[in-house]
Amino acid sequence: MSAEDTHKKRLVIVSNRLPIVLNKGADEWNVEPGSGGLVTALAPVLKNRGGVWIGWTGVTEEETRSIDLSTLLKSAAGQSGYTLKPVNLSESEIKNFYYGFSNEIIWPLFHDLQTRCNFAPKYWNSYKAVNLKFAEAIAKNTKNDDYIWVHDYHLMNVASELKQMNVNNKTGFFLHIPFPSLDIFVKLPWRFQILRALLEYDLIGFQTLRDRRNFVQCVRMLLKDAVIHGKGQVIRCRIGKRESRIGTFPISIDYNEFANMAETKEVSERAWYLHEDLPHCCLILGVDRLDYTKGIPDKLEAFRNALIRFPEMRNRATLIQIVVPSREDIPEYYDLKIEIERLVGEINGQFTRSGWVPIHYIFRSVSRAELLAYYRTCEIALVTPLKDGMNLVAKEYCASSVEEHGALILSEFAGVAAQLQRNALLVNPYDIEGVAETIYRAFTMDREEQKTRMRRMRRSIKENNIFKWVDSFLRANIAKALDSFPIIDDFVPQGKDNDEFLYYENVKGLKQANK
Repeated sequence: MSAEDTHKKRLVIVSNRLPIVLNKGADEWNVEPGSGGLVTALAPVLKNRGGVWIGWTGVTEEETRSIDLSTLLKSAAGQSGYTLKPVNLSESEIKNFYYGFSNEIIWPLFHDLQTRCNFAPKYWNSYKAVNLKFAEAIAKNTKNDDYIWVHDYHLMNVASELKQMNVNNKTGFFLHIPFPSLDIFVKLPWRFQILRALLEYDLIGFQTLRDRRNFVQCVRMLLKDAVIHGKGQVIRCRIGKRESRIGTFPISIDYNEFANMAETKEVSERAWYLHEDLPHCCLILGVDRLDYTKGIPDKLEAFRNALIRFPEMRNRATLIQIVVPSREDIPEYYDLKIEIERLVGEINGQFTRSGWVPIHYIFRSVSRAELLAYYRTCEIALVTPLKDGMNLVAKEYCASSVEEHGALILSEFAGVAAQLQRNALLVNPYDIEGVAETIYRAFTMDREEQKTRMRRMRRSIKENNIFKWVDSFLRANIAKALDSFPIIDDFVPQGKDNDEFLYYENVKGLKQANK
Protein backbone atom coordinates (compact mmCIF):
# COMPACT_ATOMS: atom_id res chain seq x y z
CA MET A 1 0.00 0.00 0.00
CA SER A 2 1.42 3.41 -0.90
CA ALA A 3 1.18 6.76 0.78
CA GLU A 4 -1.31 7.84 -1.87
CA ASP A 5 -3.77 5.07 -1.01
CA THR A 6 -6.85 5.82 1.01
CA HIS A 7 -6.82 4.99 4.70
CA LYS A 8 -9.75 5.09 7.03
CA LYS A 9 -7.81 7.46 9.27
CA ARG A 10 -4.96 9.76 8.37
CA LEU A 11 -2.97 12.22 10.40
CA VAL A 12 -2.94 15.59 8.65
CA ILE A 13 -0.27 18.02 9.84
CA VAL A 14 -0.77 21.70 8.98
CA SER A 15 2.01 24.21 9.57
CA ASN A 16 3.12 27.52 8.11
CA ARG A 17 6.00 25.81 6.27
CA LEU A 18 6.37 22.43 4.66
CA PRO A 19 9.24 20.33 6.09
CA ILE A 20 11.37 21.13 3.05
CA VAL A 21 13.25 24.10 1.60
CA LEU A 22 13.13 25.01 -2.10
CA ASN A 23 16.35 26.53 -3.44
CA LYS A 24 16.96 27.96 -6.89
CA GLY A 25 20.22 26.70 -8.32
CA ALA A 26 22.05 27.91 -11.40
CA ASP A 27 19.90 25.84 -13.76
CA GLU A 28 17.03 24.39 -11.74
CA TRP A 29 15.22 24.31 -8.43
CA ASN A 30 16.25 21.75 -5.84
CA VAL A 31 14.80 20.54 -2.55
CA GLU A 32 16.53 20.22 0.80
CA PRO A 33 15.17 18.89 4.11
CA GLY A 34 13.82 21.57 6.41
CA SER A 35 15.21 22.25 9.86
CA GLY A 36 13.88 23.67 13.08
CA GLY A 37 12.03 22.33 16.08
CA LEU A 38 8.76 21.53 14.32
CA VAL A 39 10.39 19.42 11.61
CA THR A 40 12.67 17.71 14.12
CA ALA A 41 9.67 16.83 16.26
CA LEU A 42 7.05 15.80 13.71
CA ALA A 43 8.98 14.19 10.84
CA PRO A 44 9.66 10.92 12.74
CA VAL A 45 6.04 10.79 13.95
CA LEU A 46 4.40 11.17 10.54
CA LYS A 47 6.91 8.89 8.81
CA ASN A 48 5.38 5.87 7.04
CA ARG A 49 1.83 6.55 8.18
CA GLY A 50 0.45 7.69 4.83
CA GLY A 51 -0.57 11.05 6.24
CA VAL A 52 -0.46 14.51 4.74
CA TRP A 53 1.62 17.59 5.55
CA ILE A 54 0.12 20.88 4.36
CA GLY A 55 2.13 24.09 4.35
CA TRP A 56 3.68 26.97 2.45
CA THR A 57 6.53 26.16 0.08
CA GLY A 58 8.66 29.08 1.27
CA VAL A 59 8.74 30.77 -2.16
CA THR A 60 6.32 33.22 -3.76
CA GLU A 61 3.29 32.13 -5.72
CA GLU A 62 4.77 33.94 -8.70
CA GLU A 63 7.96 31.84 -8.49
CA THR A 64 6.04 28.56 -8.30
CA ARG A 65 4.64 29.13 -11.79
CA SER A 66 8.09 28.35 -13.21
CA ILE A 67 8.50 25.20 -11.07
CA ASP A 68 7.25 21.67 -11.61
CA LEU A 69 6.09 21.79 -8.01
CA SER A 70 4.22 18.48 -8.00
CA THR A 71 7.30 16.55 -9.12
CA LEU A 72 9.58 18.36 -6.67
CA LEU A 73 7.27 17.69 -3.70
CA LYS A 74 6.81 14.05 -4.66
CA SER A 75 10.58 13.70 -4.86
CA ALA A 76 11.00 15.47 -1.51
CA ALA A 77 8.59 13.10 0.21
CA GLY A 78 10.81 10.25 -0.99
CA GLN A 79 10.60 7.28 1.33
CA SER A 80 8.98 9.27 4.14
CA GLY A 81 5.60 7.62 3.68
CA TYR A 82 3.53 10.82 3.70
CA THR A 83 2.54 13.36 1.06
CA LEU A 84 3.25 17.09 0.86
CA LYS A 85 0.50 19.49 -0.19
CA PRO A 86 1.47 23.11 -0.89
CA VAL A 87 -0.19 26.38 0.00
CA ASN A 88 1.01 29.12 -2.33
CA LEU A 89 1.40 32.67 -1.01
CA SER A 90 1.78 35.82 -3.05
CA GLU A 91 4.58 38.29 -2.41
CA SER A 92 2.07 40.62 -0.73
CA GLU A 93 0.76 37.83 1.52
CA ILE A 94 4.28 36.87 2.56
CA LYS A 95 4.99 40.48 3.45
CA ASN A 96 1.80 41.17 5.41
CA PHE A 97 0.86 37.74 6.81
CA TYR A 98 4.27 36.19 7.50
CA TYR A 99 6.64 39.09 8.06
CA GLY A 100 3.82 41.36 9.20
CA PHE A 101 1.19 39.88 11.48
CA SER A 102 3.03 36.69 12.42
CA ASN A 103 6.48 38.15 13.02
CA GLU A 104 5.95 41.84 13.73
CA ILE A 105 2.96 41.32 16.04
CA ILE A 106 2.42 37.81 17.43
CA TRP A 107 6.08 36.76 17.72
CA PRO A 108 7.29 39.73 19.80
CA LEU A 109 4.02 40.09 21.74
CA PHE A 110 3.92 36.44 22.80
CA HIS A 111 7.57 36.72 23.89
CA ASP A 112 6.75 39.71 26.15
CA LEU A 113 8.49 42.17 23.84
CA GLN A 114 5.50 44.34 22.96
CA THR A 115 7.63 47.41 22.24
CA ARG A 116 8.79 45.65 19.07
CA CYS A 117 5.21 45.22 17.75
CA ASN A 118 3.78 46.98 14.70
CA PHE A 119 -0.03 46.76 14.96
CA ALA A 120 -0.76 47.65 11.32
CA PRO A 121 -4.43 46.92 10.40
CA LYS A 122 -3.44 45.58 6.97
CA TYR A 123 -1.51 42.81 8.69
CA TRP A 124 -4.67 41.49 10.37
CA ASN A 125 -6.61 41.50 7.10
CA SER A 126 -3.84 39.54 5.41
CA TYR A 127 -3.65 37.09 8.34
CA LYS A 128 -7.34 36.30 7.99
CA ALA A 129 -7.07 35.89 4.21
CA VAL A 130 -4.09 33.51 4.43
CA ASN A 131 -5.72 31.45 7.19
CA LEU A 132 -8.73 31.09 4.87
CA LYS A 133 -6.38 29.95 2.10
CA PHE A 134 -4.93 27.28 4.43
CA ALA A 135 -8.45 26.16 5.39
CA GLU A 136 -9.33 25.77 1.71
CA ALA A 137 -6.22 23.64 1.15
CA ILE A 138 -7.18 21.47 4.12
CA ALA A 139 -10.76 21.04 2.87
CA LYS A 140 -9.43 20.05 -0.56
CA ASN A 141 -6.90 17.50 0.70
CA THR A 142 -8.67 15.75 3.58
CA LYS A 143 -11.39 13.16 4.05
CA ASN A 144 -14.07 12.92 6.73
CA ASP A 145 -12.12 10.56 9.01
CA ASP A 146 -8.83 12.47 8.87
CA TYR A 147 -7.56 14.10 12.04
CA ILE A 148 -6.39 17.68 11.42
CA TRP A 149 -3.56 18.90 13.62
CA VAL A 150 -2.65 22.57 13.11
CA HIS A 151 0.59 24.01 14.43
CA ASP A 152 1.67 27.36 15.76
CA TYR A 153 0.83 31.02 15.86
CA HIS A 154 0.64 31.58 12.11
CA LEU A 155 -2.61 29.59 11.84
CA MET A 156 -4.76 30.41 14.85
CA ASN A 157 -7.79 31.24 12.66
CA VAL A 158 -7.87 28.03 10.62
CA ALA A 159 -10.43 26.08 12.68
CA SER A 160 -12.84 29.02 12.59
CA GLU A 161 -12.55 29.15 8.80
CA LEU A 162 -13.06 25.37 8.54
CA LYS A 163 -16.26 25.64 10.57
CA GLN A 164 -17.55 28.29 8.16
CA MET A 165 -16.91 25.80 5.34
CA ASN A 166 -18.77 23.01 7.18
CA VAL A 167 -15.63 20.93 7.62
CA ASN A 168 -16.35 19.07 10.84
CA ASN A 169 -13.27 16.88 11.27
CA LYS A 170 -11.74 16.69 14.71
CA THR A 171 -9.12 19.42 15.00
CA GLY A 172 -6.23 20.07 17.32
CA PHE A 173 -3.98 23.11 17.68
CA PHE A 174 -0.57 23.23 19.31
CA LEU A 175 1.18 26.50 20.17
CA HIS A 176 4.93 26.05 20.03
CA ILE A 177 5.74 29.50 21.43
CA PRO A 178 4.76 30.91 24.84
CA PHE A 179 1.31 32.38 25.48
CA PRO A 180 1.56 35.78 27.19
CA SER A 181 0.00 36.96 30.43
CA LEU A 182 -3.20 39.00 30.41
CA ASP A 183 -1.53 42.40 30.75
CA ILE A 184 0.54 41.68 27.62
CA PHE A 185 -2.16 39.96 25.56
CA VAL A 186 -4.73 42.76 25.99
CA LYS A 187 -2.47 45.03 23.95
CA LEU A 188 -3.40 43.01 20.86
CA PRO A 189 -6.14 44.94 18.99
CA TRP A 190 -7.68 41.66 17.77
CA ARG A 191 -7.59 39.90 21.15
CA PHE A 192 -11.27 38.86 21.16
CA GLN A 193 -11.15 37.48 17.61
CA ILE A 194 -8.00 35.46 18.34
CA LEU A 195 -9.38 33.93 21.55
CA ARG A 196 -12.68 32.93 19.93
CA ALA A 197 -10.87 31.53 16.88
CA LEU A 198 -8.63 29.36 19.07
CA LEU A 199 -11.66 28.02 20.95
CA GLU A 200 -13.04 26.66 17.65
CA TYR A 201 -10.39 23.93 17.89
CA ASP A 202 -11.43 20.75 19.69
CA LEU A 203 -8.14 20.70 21.61
CA ILE A 204 -5.71 23.55 22.24
CA GLY A 205 -2.28 22.45 23.43
CA PHE A 206 0.37 24.50 25.21
CA GLN A 207 3.98 23.77 26.15
CA THR A 208 3.74 24.52 29.89
CA LEU A 209 1.27 25.04 32.71
CA ARG A 210 2.32 28.70 32.73
CA ASP A 211 1.19 29.12 29.14
CA ARG A 212 -2.11 27.37 29.75
CA ARG A 213 -2.71 29.42 32.89
CA ASN A 214 -2.11 32.64 30.93
CA PHE A 215 -4.53 31.56 28.20
CA VAL A 216 -7.24 30.55 30.67
CA GLN A 217 -6.89 33.87 32.51
CA CYS A 218 -7.34 35.75 29.22
CA VAL A 219 -10.43 33.70 28.36
CA ARG A 220 -11.97 34.26 31.78
CA MET A 221 -11.36 38.00 31.76
CA LEU A 222 -12.18 38.79 28.14
CA LEU A 223 -14.89 36.29 27.17
CA LYS A 224 -17.70 36.67 29.70
CA ASP A 225 -19.75 33.83 28.15
CA ALA A 226 -16.93 31.30 28.60
CA VAL A 227 -17.10 28.70 31.38
CA ILE A 228 -13.89 26.91 32.40
CA HIS A 229 -14.18 23.65 34.30
CA GLY A 230 -12.18 20.54 35.14
CA LYS A 231 -8.70 19.96 36.52
CA GLY A 232 -5.56 18.03 35.65
CA GLN A 233 -3.57 18.05 32.43
CA VAL A 234 -6.65 18.69 30.27
CA ILE A 235 -9.47 21.04 31.24
CA ARG A 236 -12.53 22.26 29.33
CA CYS A 237 -13.96 25.56 28.12
CA ARG A 238 -17.62 25.83 27.17
CA ILE A 239 -19.22 28.69 25.25
CA GLY A 240 -22.89 27.95 24.67
CA LYS A 241 -23.05 24.45 23.18
CA ARG A 242 -19.44 24.59 22.00
CA GLU A 243 -16.81 22.89 24.17
CA SER A 244 -13.05 22.87 23.70
CA ARG A 245 -10.33 21.10 25.63
CA ILE A 246 -7.25 22.95 26.83
CA GLY A 247 -4.16 20.97 27.75
CA THR A 248 -0.45 21.03 28.52
CA PHE A 249 1.79 18.88 26.31
CA PRO A 250 5.54 19.66 26.54
CA ILE A 251 7.06 18.83 23.15
CA SER A 252 10.10 16.57 22.94
CA ILE A 253 12.56 14.90 20.56
CA ASP A 254 13.23 11.43 19.18
CA TYR A 255 15.65 10.62 22.02
CA ASN A 256 17.04 7.39 20.59
CA GLU A 257 17.71 8.96 17.21
CA PHE A 258 19.98 11.56 18.81
CA ALA A 259 21.60 9.14 21.27
CA ASN A 260 22.29 6.51 18.63
CA MET A 261 23.58 8.96 16.03
CA ALA A 262 25.85 10.56 18.63
CA GLU A 263 27.64 7.21 18.95
CA THR A 264 28.15 6.68 15.22
CA LYS A 265 31.64 6.59 13.76
CA GLU A 266 31.12 9.82 11.80
CA VAL A 267 30.07 11.82 14.85
CA SER A 268 32.72 10.25 17.07
CA GLU A 269 35.47 11.18 14.60
CA ARG A 270 34.19 14.74 14.27
CA ALA A 271 34.11 15.04 18.06
CA TRP A 272 37.69 13.76 18.31
CA TYR A 273 38.91 16.37 15.79
CA LEU A 274 37.18 19.12 17.78
CA HIS A 275 39.04 18.01 20.89
CA GLU A 276 42.28 17.98 18.94
CA ASP A 277 41.71 21.51 17.62
CA LEU A 278 40.89 22.90 21.07
CA PRO A 279 42.94 20.86 23.54
CA HIS A 280 43.09 21.50 27.29
CA CYS A 281 40.01 23.73 27.13
CA CYS A 282 36.58 23.48 28.69
CA LEU A 283 34.29 23.94 25.71
CA ILE A 284 31.07 25.90 26.24
CA LEU A 285 28.43 25.62 23.51
CA GLY A 286 25.75 28.04 22.39
CA VAL A 287 23.40 27.10 19.51
CA ASP A 288 20.80 29.67 18.54
CA ARG A 289 18.81 30.86 15.59
CA LEU A 290 19.42 34.52 14.75
CA ASP A 291 16.58 36.09 16.75
CA TYR A 292 16.27 38.78 19.39
CA THR A 293 14.38 36.39 21.73
CA LYS A 294 17.45 34.16 22.05
CA GLY A 295 19.39 36.67 24.14
CA ILE A 296 22.68 36.14 22.29
CA PRO A 297 24.20 39.56 23.14
CA ASP A 298 23.33 39.04 26.82
CA LYS A 299 25.00 35.63 26.69
CA LEU A 300 28.18 37.10 25.22
CA GLU A 301 28.25 39.83 27.87
CA ALA A 302 27.85 37.18 30.58
CA PHE A 303 30.80 35.22 29.18
CA ARG A 304 32.87 38.41 29.09
CA ASN A 305 31.89 39.09 32.71
CA ALA A 306 32.99 35.58 33.69
CA LEU A 307 36.40 36.08 32.07
CA ILE A 308 36.83 39.39 33.91
CA ARG A 309 35.78 38.15 37.34
CA PHE A 310 37.24 34.63 37.16
CA PRO A 311 40.66 34.99 35.48
CA GLU A 312 41.43 31.30 36.00
CA MET A 313 38.99 30.64 33.13
CA ARG A 314 41.26 32.44 30.69
CA ASN A 315 43.22 30.08 28.45
CA ARG A 316 41.08 27.25 29.86
CA ALA A 317 37.53 27.96 28.63
CA THR A 318 36.29 28.61 25.09
CA LEU A 319 32.79 29.55 24.00
CA ILE A 320 31.70 28.05 20.68
CA GLN A 321 28.72 30.14 19.58
CA ILE A 322 26.76 28.83 16.60
CA VAL A 323 24.23 31.26 15.13
CA VAL A 324 21.93 29.87 12.44
CA PRO A 325 20.99 32.55 9.85
CA SER A 326 17.38 33.71 9.87
CA ARG A 327 15.51 36.65 8.30
CA GLU A 328 18.66 38.62 7.53
CA ASP A 329 16.72 40.70 5.01
CA ILE A 330 14.79 42.25 7.92
CA PRO A 331 16.70 45.31 9.21
CA GLU A 332 16.16 44.37 12.87
CA TYR A 333 17.73 40.95 12.36
CA TYR A 334 20.58 42.35 10.30
CA ASP A 335 21.29 44.86 13.08
CA LEU A 336 21.30 42.00 15.60
CA LYS A 337 23.85 40.12 13.49
CA ILE A 338 26.07 43.21 13.40
CA GLU A 339 25.77 43.62 17.19
CA ILE A 340 26.72 39.98 17.80
CA GLU A 341 29.74 40.24 15.52
CA ARG A 342 30.81 43.48 17.21
CA LEU A 343 30.64 41.85 20.66
CA VAL A 344 32.55 38.77 19.51
CA GLY A 345 35.25 41.01 18.06
CA GLU A 346 35.45 43.12 21.22
CA ILE A 347 35.69 40.15 23.58
CA ASN A 348 38.23 38.34 21.44
CA GLY A 349 40.26 41.53 21.11
CA GLN A 350 40.14 42.03 24.87
CA PHE A 351 41.18 38.52 25.97
CA THR A 352 42.86 36.61 23.12
CA ARG A 353 46.31 35.29 23.97
CA SER A 354 48.78 33.24 21.95
CA GLY A 355 47.23 29.81 21.40
CA TRP A 356 43.83 30.75 22.85
CA VAL A 357 40.81 32.60 21.45
CA PRO A 358 37.90 32.95 23.92
CA ILE A 359 35.03 32.81 21.38
CA HIS A 360 34.77 30.71 18.24
CA TYR A 361 31.88 32.24 16.29
CA ILE A 362 30.09 30.24 13.58
CA PHE A 363 27.42 31.97 11.49
CA ARG A 364 25.88 29.31 9.24
CA SER A 365 23.63 26.29 9.31
CA VAL A 366 25.35 23.10 10.47
CA SER A 367 24.60 19.52 9.53
CA ARG A 368 23.07 17.11 12.02
CA ALA A 369 26.35 15.16 12.29
CA GLU A 370 28.37 18.34 12.92
CA LEU A 371 25.89 19.56 15.50
CA LEU A 372 25.96 16.25 17.37
CA ALA A 373 29.74 16.35 17.39
CA TYR A 374 29.57 19.72 19.17
CA TYR A 375 26.96 18.32 21.57
CA ARG A 376 29.24 15.38 22.40
CA THR A 377 32.41 17.44 22.72
CA CYS A 378 31.30 20.46 24.74
CA GLU A 379 31.34 20.13 28.53
CA ILE A 380 28.84 22.97 29.07
CA ALA A 381 25.75 23.99 27.08
CA LEU A 382 24.68 27.63 27.49
CA VAL A 383 20.97 27.81 26.61
CA THR A 384 19.79 31.25 27.70
CA PRO A 385 16.84 32.59 25.66
CA LEU A 386 15.01 35.62 27.01
CA LYS A 387 11.85 33.56 26.54
CA ASP A 388 11.16 30.34 24.68
CA GLY A 389 8.20 28.02 24.21
CA MET A 390 10.30 24.92 24.90
CA ASN A 391 13.83 24.96 23.38
CA LEU A 392 14.73 21.56 21.98
CA VAL A 393 18.47 22.36 21.85
CA ALA A 394 18.61 21.65 25.58
CA LYS A 395 17.02 18.23 25.09
CA GLU A 396 19.17 17.43 22.05
CA TYR A 397 22.32 18.29 23.99
CA CYS A 398 21.39 15.96 26.83
CA ALA A 399 20.35 13.10 24.53
CA SER A 400 23.65 13.40 22.65
CA SER A 401 25.82 13.51 25.80
CA VAL A 402 26.44 9.78 25.73
CA GLU A 403 29.40 10.04 28.15
CA GLU A 404 27.10 11.95 30.55
CA HIS A 405 29.77 14.48 31.46
CA GLY A 406 28.05 17.72 30.39
CA ALA A 407 26.47 20.53 32.40
CA LEU A 408 23.40 22.39 31.14
CA ILE A 409 22.99 26.09 31.96
CA LEU A 410 19.36 26.92 31.20
CA SER A 411 17.23 30.04 31.15
CA GLU A 412 14.39 29.85 33.64
CA PHE A 413 12.22 31.46 30.93
CA ALA A 414 12.57 28.51 28.53
CA GLY A 415 9.67 26.07 28.61
CA VAL A 416 12.04 23.13 29.04
CA ALA A 417 13.05 24.51 32.46
CA ALA A 418 9.82 23.10 33.91
CA GLN A 419 11.05 19.58 33.09
CA LEU A 420 14.79 19.91 33.74
CA GLN A 421 14.88 22.47 36.56
CA ARG A 422 16.15 20.09 39.25
CA ASN A 423 19.25 19.05 37.35
CA ALA A 424 20.00 21.92 34.99
CA LEU A 425 21.62 25.09 36.33
CA LEU A 426 18.84 27.67 36.02
CA VAL A 427 19.63 31.33 35.34
CA ASN A 428 17.88 34.60 34.67
CA PRO A 429 19.31 35.58 31.24
CA TYR A 430 18.91 39.28 32.05
CA ASP A 431 21.20 38.86 35.09
CA ILE A 432 24.64 39.17 33.46
CA GLU A 433 26.60 38.65 36.68
CA GLY A 434 24.36 35.78 37.79
CA VAL A 435 24.88 33.97 34.47
CA ALA A 436 28.64 34.59 34.72
CA GLU A 437 28.72 33.05 38.18
CA THR A 438 26.78 30.02 36.91
CA ILE A 439 29.21 29.60 34.03
CA TYR A 440 32.02 29.51 36.58
CA ARG A 441 30.07 27.05 38.73
CA ALA A 442 29.66 24.72 35.73
CA PHE A 443 33.34 25.23 34.84
CA THR A 444 34.44 24.09 38.33
CA MET A 445 31.79 21.38 38.82
CA ASP A 446 33.26 17.96 39.57
CA ARG A 447 32.65 15.11 37.14
CA GLU A 448 30.55 13.09 39.55
CA GLU A 449 28.01 15.87 40.01
CA GLN A 450 27.95 16.49 36.26
CA LYS A 451 27.32 12.83 35.61
CA THR A 452 24.52 12.57 38.19
CA ARG A 453 22.71 15.62 36.86
CA MET A 454 23.10 14.61 33.21
CA ARG A 455 21.99 11.03 33.84
CA ARG A 456 18.76 12.26 35.44
CA MET A 457 18.03 14.71 32.62
CA ARG A 458 18.65 12.09 29.96
CA ARG A 459 16.35 9.64 31.72
CA SER A 460 13.57 12.23 31.87
CA ILE A 461 13.91 13.09 28.18
CA LYS A 462 14.01 9.43 27.16
CA GLU A 463 10.87 8.65 29.13
CA ASN A 464 9.05 11.66 27.67
CA ASN A 465 10.05 11.39 24.02
CA ILE A 466 8.32 12.70 20.90
CA PHE A 467 6.16 9.62 20.45
CA LYS A 468 4.75 9.93 23.93
CA TRP A 469 4.06 13.64 23.26
CA VAL A 470 2.01 12.84 20.16
CA ASP A 471 0.29 9.95 21.90
CA SER A 472 -0.80 12.10 24.83
CA PHE A 473 -2.13 14.83 22.51
CA LEU A 474 -4.14 12.40 20.38
CA ARG A 475 -5.54 10.57 23.40
CA ALA A 476 -6.65 13.86 24.93
CA ASN A 477 -8.54 14.86 21.77
CA ILE A 478 -9.80 11.72 20.05
CA ALA A 479 -9.21 9.05 22.72
CA LYS A 480 -6.94 7.22 20.31
CA ALA A 481 -3.23 6.54 20.29
CA LEU A 482 -0.70 7.06 17.52
CA ASP A 483 -1.14 3.47 16.33
CA SER A 484 -4.67 4.39 15.20
CA PHE A 485 -2.95 5.88 12.15
CA PRO A 486 -1.67 2.78 10.36
CA ILE A 487 1.83 2.12 9.15
CA ILE A 488 1.96 1.69 5.38
CA ASP A 489 3.91 -0.80 3.27
CA ASP A 490 3.99 -3.20 6.23
CA PHE A 491 6.60 -0.91 7.76
CA VAL A 492 8.46 -2.46 10.69
CA PRO A 493 10.83 -0.24 12.70
CA GLN A 494 14.39 -1.44 12.41
CA GLY A 495 16.13 -2.53 15.57
CA LYS A 496 14.92 -2.95 19.12
CA ASP A 497 16.66 0.23 20.25
CA ASN A 498 14.35 2.44 18.24
CA ASP A 499 11.75 4.76 19.76
CA GLU A 500 9.07 3.63 17.29
CA PHE A 501 9.76 -0.02 18.07
CA LEU A 502 9.60 0.66 21.79
CA TYR A 503 6.41 2.61 21.27
CA TYR A 504 4.64 -0.26 19.52
CA GLU A 505 5.89 -2.80 22.02
CA ASN A 506 4.59 -0.78 24.94
CA VAL A 507 1.71 1.29 23.55
CA LYS A 508 -0.91 -0.52 25.63
CA GLY A 509 0.99 0.35 28.75
CA LEU A 510 1.19 4.07 28.12
CA LYS A 511 -0.86 6.16 30.49
CA GLN A 512 -3.63 8.28 29.01
CA ALA A 513 -2.86 11.98 29.16
CA ASN A 514 -6.01 12.94 30.99
CA LYS A 515 -5.90 10.30 33.71
